Amino acid sequence: MLVDSHCHLDYFSDAEITDVLDRAKAAGVGEMVSIGVRMSQAETVVSLTERFPQVWGTVGVHPQNVGEGPLAEVDAIVAATQHGRIIGIGESGLDYFYDKAPPAMQQESFRRHVRAAQLTSLPLVIHARDADDDIANILRQETADGGAFPFLLHCFSSGRQLAETTVELGGYLSFSGILTFPKSTELRDIARDMPEDRLLVETDAPYLAPVPFRGKRNEPSYVAHTARTLAEVRGMTPEALAKLTTENFRRLFKKAA
Repeated sequence: MLVDSHCHLDYFSDAEITDVLDRAKAAGVGEMVSIGVRMSQAETVVSLTERFPQVWGTVGVHPQNVGEGPLAEVDAIVAATQHGRIIGIGESGLDYFYDKAPPAMQQESFRRHVRAAQLTSLPLVIHARDADDDIANILRQETADGGAFPFLLHCFSSGRQLAETTVELGGYLSFSGILTFPKSTELRDIARDMPEDRLLVETDAPYLAPVPFRGKRNEPSYVAHTARTLAEVRGMTPEALAKLTTENFRRLFKKAA
């Protein structure tokens, strides 16, 4: 069984959800995590997890959305994780590519999500784009100040140094359809070299569909294509890779174990 560790099911219409989940099941994707990007969205994510037993959820504020209102308080983030089907925090992090919120605001939001992860021991799902150095520095600072906490770099497409920092601090790396793109040679080399017990796979659906669906709307069933590429890179069978990444998912997301 495969797990899509990061998707946005609430971006699909109610009329589509059942078919999307049926296709995932047919592709061997037994579970998936629908990710929060706004605190106001938390109830929608919870509703999805209650309707569909194969769906888990997280709560948090995406760095592109932090400028839409007051920053979420740590206590509010913690409170939103109390539901049994909410297994993580985020996605949070830094995105300097789109520049939709001032870097200082993004950094403060990121730190608050880190503190919520430290308080709950739930994994923090981290978005990193064009911000490798600041992501690494904040991870190191917050770990030194408040203690280690579980986390993963989702849709990993950053440089080797951030990958190594993530592993050094006990974090995980999740690979998306970007891994299958022809020009992603460096990314495949990173995926090949990282410890096997830190690897997950995801779609980030409805975005970033893997080859051979690139340019089309992504969905959880397509994580099988990313997993197949990661298996080839690692010299494993698809079945062994599925077993490995599912075990890693359970170890990181302990509420889903």
